[in-house]
Amino acid sequence: MDLATLWFFIVGVLFVGYFVLDGFDFGVGMSLPFLGKDEVSRRQVINTIGPVWDLNETWVIVAGACLFAAFPEWYATLFSGFYLPLLLILLALIVRGVSFEY
Repeated sequence: MDLATLWFFIVGVLFVGYFVLDGFDFGVGMSLPFLGKDEVSRRQVINTIGPVWDLNETWVIVAGACLFAAFPEWYATLFSGFYLPLLLILLALIVRGVSFEY
């Protein structure tokens, strides 16, 4: 196994880890209208993901850093071609994090 294949596997595992673990956060967010009828129950549902949602965001940051370190040409191509959509995704992740806190 060469180094490029190893890095490809590592970046793939990091992105899959993010999508799997962040699916729990999305599920909690989608269930809020049904489970959070009042402010107390809403806070209880949000507090179930409180300790772990920051760590879930770290997975995507580490995956992006590994992509930049291992495959700079891919990183440059992705960000030059998809700058606006990736910027909107980044802003959405920031707004989502703020919404959990306030």
